[in-house]
Amino acid sequence: MPASELSMRLLGNPKQGVLRDSLGRMLGVVNRLRGRNRYDARRLEQVRGTPLLILPSVFNPHVLRTGEYFARVIADRRLGADGDVLDMGTGSGVCAIFAARHARRVVAVDINRAAVRCARINAALNDLEGRIECRHGDLFAPLGDLRFDAVLFNPPFILGSPSSERDCAWRATDVAARFAAGLRSHLSANGRAYLLLSTFGDACGTFVDELRRRDFELSVLAVRRYINERVTVIEARCASRDESAP
Repeated sequence: MPASELSMRLLGNPKQGVLRDSLGRMLGVVNRLRGRNRYDARRLEQVRGTPLLILPSVFNPHVLRTGEYFARVIADRRLGADGDVLDMGTGSGVCAIFAARHARRVVAVDINRAAVRCARINAALNDLEGRIECRHGDLFAPLGDLRFDAVLFNPPFILGSPSSERDCAWRATDVAARFAAGLRSHLSANGRAYLLLSTFGDACGTFVDELRRRDFELSVLAVRRYINERVTVIEARCASRDESAP
């Protein structure tokens, strides 16, 4: 199956339609008027009853909704249960926190120093600092030879050069290729990666293409439809022929 066709099948059509696009723009105006687009304000949020302190320059999972949805999927599907979990690009630590409630151990990584500090604060706020280890660094660089039973990643959706550490949550040039290249060496024998991808932005299809090019088998775990965006959690596993290789 051509890569573009596979991406369309897994993620959906990026063209959501004139009506949905118009409603999305209207929602954006409403959010600006209500101050919900102030991403650099210190805020206390709640996700499924879990308190989170959001520091300036850190991705807000409630305002930007994908982090909150991913956390719900992690909790409902018990992703990484009783295993070692990597939360890549942890941001506020919301996914690490929800995973840590049923995982053996969680390592949370982010390139944004403020996000690492924020995740540590939220781990302590939720009495999970003993089960979540936060590390600063770029993708797999701070992990050495560690392997995980589940890798969680809510990656940047837009192709382009980030203008700041905060912008790394939104924008990247080669993250998809480098993530796909390093993933296999950090998965346990039966490990799985779970990526939250979207029809918003132009980078998500690249993650599908790069993972497939490196012989990962991809399937849809969960889907959520918003007004002008379709969000999909993709499961990636090593292809069967690779698992049986000597």
